[in-house]
Amino acid sequence: MSEQDMAASEEVMWTGRFISAKRRGRWEYVGRARGIRAAVILAIDEDEDGRRHVLLVDQFRVPLGRRCIELPAGLVGDQDEGEDATLAAIRELEEETGYRPDRMEPMGEFFSSPGMVSESFFLYRARGLQKTGDGGGVDGEDIRVHRVPLDTLAQQVETWRGEGHAIDVKLLLLLGAAITA
Repeated sequence: MSEQDMAASEEVMWTGRFISAKRRGRWEYVGRARGIRAAVILAIDEDEDGRRHVLLVDQFRVPLGRRCIELPAGLVGDQDEGEDATLAAIRELEEETGYRPDRMEPMGEFFSSPGMVSESFFLYRARGLQKTGDGGGVDGEDIRVHRVPLDTLAQQVETWRGEGHAIDVKLLLLLGAAITA
């Protein structure tokens, strides 16, 4: 980006219910409308024998035209503008997966695609998971829950790819060691 682009004021080209298309100089990008943020949850459950499983979800994503495997996540403040991000993460994890954590540990703010999207998300690590229901989201979401052993995750991702699923970039958080081996 040139200094001229940096000095330009941000122009909102249009705003929908959840996103705004913006321009600054020659750059076009999108961002969340009304200051809405996202919470993403890393939820790892452990069996009595110590085997660890990650909770993942999949749902149809219109921009991709197919189902996508993702960490559980949701919007912060989409219904209550003053909503606390930690409480939103707890709510979303239970709605989507049917698991409620004893505690949520904040892991920081991250930016998903900074060349095109101004949106950030807060990453949380869920601890002390208790199964409370089936999950699946709220009415109309059609979320499928997956509890995948961490030691087979790389193979499972390849299986999902072969079935035509998209894989969210945030899964790199869990695949890192397998990718660099």
